[in-house]
Formats: sequence, C-alpha cells, structure tokens
Amino acid sequence: MASRPLVGVYSDNKTSGQSVVLPGVFVAPIRSDIVHDVHTRMAKNKRQPYAVSKFAGHQTSAESWGTGRAVARIPRVSGGGTHRAGQGAFGNMCRKGRMFAPTKVWRRWHRKININEKRFALVSSLAASAVPALVMARGHRIDNLPEVPLVVDNKVIDNVDKTSKAVALLKALNAFDDVERSKESRNVRAGKGKMRNRRYVQRRGPLLVYLQENSPMTKAFRNLPGVEICNVTRLNLLQLAPGGHLGRFVIWARDAFERLDSLYGSSRKASQEKTDYRLPRPTMTNADLARLLSSDEIRSVIRPKIPQGRRPAARVKKNPLTNLGVRIKLNPHHQVLARKSAVTEEKQLKKKAELLEQKRKGVKPKVDPKVAAELDKKKKERKANAKKLYKQGAPFRKILLE
Repeated sequence: MASRPLVGVYSDNKTSGQSVVLPGVFVAPIRSDIVHDVHTRMAKNKRQPYAVSKFAGHQTSAESWGTGRAVARIPRVSGGGTHRAGQGAFGNMCRKGRMFAPTKVWRRWHRKININEKRFALVSSLAASAVPALVMARGHRIDNLPEVPLVVDNKVIDNVDKTSKAVALLKALNAFDDVERSKESRNVRAGKGKMRNRRYVQRRGPLLVYLQENSPMTKAFRNLPGVEICNVTRLNLLQLAPGGHLGRFVIWARDAFERLDSLYGSSRKASQEKTDYRLPRPTMTNADLARLLSSDEIRSVIRPKIPQGRRPAARVKKNPLTNLGVRIKLNPHHQVLARKSAVTEEKQLKKKAELLEQKRKGVKPKVDPKVAAELDKKKKERKANAKKLYKQGAPFRKILLE
C-alpha cells in the first residue's frame, strides 16, 4: 500500500510544483480475495435472460406404441408415407426432440452484494492502483511515468476537447505507451463469440477519473483504444479491477483526487458523503512480517531453534507372539517354560531316533518287564469284560469300545 504523504500534480512529465495530500483510501488494506468474490457477483448483474422456446421439440403429434412391438416405448411420430413417420420424438435423446432440462427465463440471473463488502472491494482496488508493482504486474506500461498515482492538473485536462489533444496530453505524461499496448493487443476472439457481436478482444488501457460533469474531455478520451473514463462519484469495481485482478492504471484529475477524502473518509474520520461509513482497518498495522520476526521483542520470547539432526526412527510396536524378547518382558516365567519345553522335545526326538534305528536293524525294542506284565494284565481284563458283555447280549459297538 502507498504510504507517502504528498503526491505531485503534473501537467506534463514534470511536476508543476504543486502537490496534494494522499487520500486515506490509498492506505486501505488490499484484499484480493474480497475483490475477486465481489467482482464475480457484480459481473453477473448485467446478464440478460435467455431460454429456448417452451414449444421446442414438442411441435409434432407423437404417441408411444406401447409394449409388444419389439421397439422402445418412446413416443413416435404418427402417420405414414415419409421417413419421419415412426421416428422417436419429444425425448432429449431423439432427433428433433427437446433438450434435457430446457432453459427458463426465471433462472436466478442476478446476485445481491452487501454494500459494505462492495465498498471494501472498491477501496482495496483503489489502494492497489497506487502500488507500482501491482500495476506493472497487471501488464500496464508505466516504466516512464513520473509517479503513481498520476494526478493531472485541472487546467490542463479540462481544456482537452479533441482526441488529438488527448493523445498529446498522454504523450506528454509518458502514459501513451499503455494506450499503444492496448491497441496492439486487439485480436479476433477465439470461439463462437465471434458470431455473437463480440468479435474482438483487447487489453485494458488507462482509466481516467474526473469530477466535472459534462466536461469536454469525456468525448476527447472515449475514442482512444483501451482508455476508459469514470466519474469519481460513480467509481466501478468492474473498471478498477477488470477480471477481478488488482492494479488498474488510473489517471486522476486533481479535483477528483481531492474529493476521495470526503467520499471515503480516512483512518481518523468517517466519510462525509456516505452514511456511517469508515475505511476498513488493516489486520496488521505493520505488514513487514520479516522485520517483525527478526525484532528483539519477539525473538526474546520465542523458543530457541531446534538443532537439525538425524530424526529418531519411528518406534515399531513388536508382536509378543512372534518376538521372544518382548514375550519374556511381558512374562519372565516364559523363559523357564520354554527351556523345559525344549528339553522335553529334545528327549522325545532322541527317543524317536533310537526307535527308528532299532526298527531299521530289525532289533526288537527292549521293554521293561514290569511294564510288559502290567500291559498283559490289562489285556486279559479287557478280554474278560468283552466275553461278559457278549453273554449278556450287549451291542457289538459297546463290546468294541470296551
């Protein structure tokens, strides 16, 4: 945002020695998001309703043939003798049928905008027009200008009554480069707009803001390519930020420039011409964030910088069912049980290996006499029980179980 207190008044590319106080509106906060949103809604308020005819696609007699004729149930043109007879009608998938969801004139074409929001966008675009970087970023050629914003003496601008004088004034101010840029950019539009009374596209040039009504300069500047004129009491966001982009190159008449304070007020006083209106306040009084962060007041209270080293590896949670170390941490007695289990398993494997070796050599395994006697005794008991059950007529299945 602009912050110098005085702005020079020019009649050519050199100052006339006079200066004016910079209006408070040029130090308003620049909010590109609000400007873009308001511009989008404002641009919709000049649209005219359009719609297709309500009879389109239905101006034929057609009726469905129903089911049973191995054709779709779409309405079909009646009659015979021509190709048209029997063809589908009415549906949006049919030739010469109506469109899907036909457009209606009662669509919501216009958008309401809060007046304070509209004013916020307007003062933001005015503030952006005083920042040379934003004006140049938008594409305007202001390299040779003496100052931005450019204020022109009324004695010079009010006497301009012909286009030739307007060109001479712009050349004297070194502002004609932007007019030539606009003229060179005139090209045929890409797309169907060529057939709809908008054949050419052209970049925007300077915007001339004046105050005096019915001034001859309004007719002198209107025929220059890309140049637009606007009264300071009727400033328009669509002209100050075309396309929703900040940074329009604005040339001010001196009386219009001095009128801004009474129109929009300043940071200390309210507007004189708008009811209960004050300029929006910036969220940050000092927008130099780098300077704020490096100040001693802030650096004394912030935490010290964390040294950049190798980041510790993320801790992985291990599964105790598969990880012996974690399992022993959870249950220390598991180590004793595991050792017993390992010893038992080792004995069983050793015994099994001995039996296999004896079987391979054809040697009968040695059996303990006490164990053999006990097994014989159990075998005899089972036989006796089986005979007893057989005599009692017990089922065969029960005898086998015994």
